[in-house]
Parts: sequence; structure tokens; C-alpha cells
Amino acid sequence: MKNLLRITLILCLLSSCISQKKLTYFQGEPTENEIESFSEKPYRLQVDDILYVNIKANNPELVTIFNSRDNTRGNINTNTNDLYFTGYSVDIHGMIDLPIIGKINVLGYKVEEVRTMVFEKLEKYFKEDSNLFVEVKLYGIKYTILGEIGGAGTKVVNQNRLNIVEAIANAGDITIYGNRKHIEVFRLEDGRMNKYEVDMTDITAFESDVFQILPNDIIFIPPLKQKSWGTGTNTIQTITTLISVFSLITSTYLLAQSLL
Repeated sequence: MKNLLRITLILCLLSSCISQKKLTYFQGEPTENEIESFSEKPYRLQVDDILYVNIKANNPELVTIFNSRDNTRGNINTNTNDLYFTGYSVDIHGMIDLPIIGKINVLGYKVEEVRTMVFEKLEKYFKEDSNLFVEVKLYGIKYTILGEIGGAGTKVVNQNRLNIVEAIANAGDITIYGNRKHIEVFRLEDGRMNKYEVDMTDITAFESDVFQILPNDIIFIPPLKQKSWGTGTNTIQTITTLISVFSLITSTYLLAQSLL
């Protein structure tokens, strides 16, 4: 029985409930300097990005030809299936294929640079139209989030900028078993997949290089050890688990003694 008690004591030491500190976001105080995590570095287009291209001019018939993908609806639908058919996807060669104009290389360009390229190519078709207007935008920010999150999957957010707090909130928040101290962000940079870690329990998360989420980022929320131990999320659940384990051990011991 002494050995059983020792085993139970060891289980008690190993089995700890999830502390409040592991669940609380942005602990600590910001430094005297302003938090400067919001990088102003412009985003450059990658393969699989989807662009929204809208053209306006005085000649409605000609505009209709160039807007053949129904881009004149006014509202950009964030359903990924709709985006695939109505937007212009950057193919593996970095090209988009526009009506009449044909293929344009946009890989590595900023959205504003693409708008300028499209405008210049359209000018010859709208020579007498001084009101030619070209709008080019990213069809929202697409990212994938996995692990201990309320709603895992690929998400599209209809914004020009998206930070990791908004990305997590949009996916239903991290579960109680999610490890907020070691959130992983995978990002394709210069043809290489790089891995970053963010501690969301610390105020310095705002200073992270990946606080701002970019299109095609992958966010992974790893589980806490308590999930694999199965000891419970709070003190009551942990004690209940330990009592169950102790009862099972005691019953097994008494049964073994009766058979001797």
C-alpha cells in the first residue's frame, strides 16, 4: 500500500490543472516605447493569391467585356469557392489571365503596381475615355489555422490587414487546452517555408515579426501537456481524476490480495 501511495503522490505531482497564467493573453506591461509590431512593409503577391479587378469607364459595353467575371457586383463575397471562380488567381508561373488583355506577370509585385500595369494595358482600348478607372485588390486575406482552435480550417477575411489576434478570434478562439505560449506560424518567404513562434500570454506578442498575418500563412495551436495526461482543466476535475485512479489501483490491489 505504501508503494501505491507513493505512486498516487507522484501522479499528484505530475498532474496539475491548467493555471490561469497559461490561459491569460498579453500579460505584463508594455515598454515605455510604443509597440511597433505593425509592419509597414508592403505585401508582394504570391502564387495562389486571388485578385479582385474592377474596371469602370464611360463605355458600358466595353467595360462589361473586361469585367466578364462579374466583378461589378459591388460586394466581394468571402466564400472561397466563389472567389476561385470570380477572382483572378495567381498561377504557378506568377501570372493572372485577364479578358482581352491576356496574361500578366504579377508575382512579387505590390497590388498598386499591378493596378498600374492593368491601367496602362487598358488605355489603348479606352483611348477616348478620360474616365477610365481601374481597381485592384486582394480578394481578402486567406490563411489556414489548425490545432486547439474553436474552428479549424482555411479562412478568408475581407480586410487589407489582419493581425494574429483577429485571425484567432475569427476562428473561434483557442480552446482551454491550447498552448498560448508557443503558437506557431508558418510562412513562405523567398521560396522557403519558415517557422515562427508567438507567445500570446506575453504583451511582447505585439512586437512579433508575424503579429501581422499575411495571405497563405499557416497558424498552428499546439496542445498543452494536460490534454495528453487527461487530468482535467481545473482543480475539481484533477482531484476527481486522481480519486478515480486511486480507487482503481486500490481495487486492483485488494483483488490481487484476495486471490493470494
